[in-house]
Amino acid sequence: MASIRELHNQLVTKERSAVEITQAYLDRIQAVDDQVNSFLLVTADHAIAQAKAVDAKIAAGEQIGMLAGIPIAVKDNICTQNIRTTCASRILENFIPPYESTVSQKLIDADMVTIGKTNMDEFAMGGSTETSAFKKTANPWNLECVPGGSSGGSAAAVSAGEAPVSLGSDTGGSIRQPAAFCGIVGMKPTYGLVSRYGLVAFASSLDQIGPFSTTVEDSAVVLGAIAGYDAKDSTSLNVDVPDYTQYLKTDLKGKKVGVITETFGEGLDPEVAAATQTAIEKMKELGAEIIDISCPRFRYGISAYYIIAPCEASANLARYDGVRYGRRVEDAENLLDMYKRTRAEGFGAEVKRRIMIGTYALSAGYYDAYYLKAQKVRTLIKQDFEAAFEKVDVLVSPTSPTTAFKLGSKLADPLSMYLDDLMTIPVNMAGLPGLSLPCGMDSSGMPIGLQIIGNVLREDQVFHAAYAYEQATKWHENVAKL
Repeated sequence: MASIRELHNQLVTKERSAVEITQAYLDRIQAVDDQVNSFLLVTADHAIAQAKAVDAKIAAGEQIGMLAGIPIAVKDNICTQNIRTTCASRILENFIPPYESTVSQKLIDADMVTIGKTNMDEFAMGGSTETSAFKKTANPWNLECVPGGSSGGSAAAVSAGEAPVSLGSDTGGSIRQPAAFCGIVGMKPTYGLVSRYGLVAFASSLDQIGPFSTTVEDSAVVLGAIAGYDAKDSTSLNVDVPDYTQYLKTDLKGKKVGVITETFGEGLDPEVAAATQTAIEKMKELGAEIIDISCPRFRYGISAYYIIAPCEASANLARYDGVRYGRRVEDAENLLDMYKRTRAEGFGAEVKRRIMIGTYALSAGYYDAYYLKAQKVRTLIKQDFEAAFEKVDVLVSPTSPTTAFKLGSKLADPLSMYLDDLMTIPVNMAGLPGLSLPCGMDSSGMPIGLQIIGNVLREDQVFHAAYAYEQATKWHENVAKL
């Protein structure tokens, strides 16, 4: 699989044109996507037109940026003007946004080529991409296993070689967990570093957009392009965005790496534990000082998250009522009947479950007992991280307690599915950057992910640690044999 730098060099030296590169990825989608089901929509004509524009610039002698002509797949909860955006839900089945999200506009400004919209858990609610209303995505390493979720389509597309890079969103682990399951790199930035304008909201205080790639460098390049202040997003941070690639160094001398001891307890697959410990030893060989760190409130993350996120989802999804846009039943008896039937037919079971949990927790008499208490726990988790980062530069843990599980194996047990986000959720609760990269394979040949967590706006430290580990190992060179 070619990296961004390799594809860029091919364009600059005129070894291949942007149209040829784009067509090669479209051909790959044509060849394998009926097995993987990464895409809900392939925008072939649109992509070729964008690629031709890049080729015209090259022919005119213009300098092109690093991302010009590079194909990218976009998760289907990111609004793309005049291109269908469904959130993998029946309620938005035919929704065509009249505006461009800030991140997709930045891709356009960088002359990237959008090759399609990827499958996901409905409204990003799920950890396996099985709650999509349209299709189930498979893991390219084993088509009988899930790719993770909710950004499973974006992860599978990169893992299967259908796109060099893609965008996902991460509310409780929805970039890092599928990256771990699919054996690629997934980066969740600091909350507010990347604009959420045009990202269809799930839980507004947790959602963040980030890249998938096959290498740490590619994630650094794409994040640099999509990060930055946006006046259209009230939670956007007004900070300078550095060139993250300048922090990609191959040793960890002088760096302090904290190992979160609470992530190595009950429920952790022994093979995942062993691979993570081996990765930590490799970091030590690279010059890092390894320090055991306790984050005692870490374990309350899941219970607090599954109050806060459904409460915010309940409020955010109230807008899908059949009045302004999206699905609407035609033969309703009255307005209330139209509301009820539109939502009953438009939303899937997992979305309904979370709306009901959130509505209950926000109802009179329960707000203080649930939502307010969960927010206080969130503050305690944040304090644990703050104390940890006084002692270390980055923290490490397994990304997920297990490797990818079989399709259908957890659908009847949502709590078991929720527990797969045990390691990733606290990072969202504290608004921190986190990255997953491959660090091993289990005995059945499925990838294992290592999570590296940084302090607020310390993506530089995360990329440095991830790159040094990646370059000292061969795991990123493994590719799924489709």
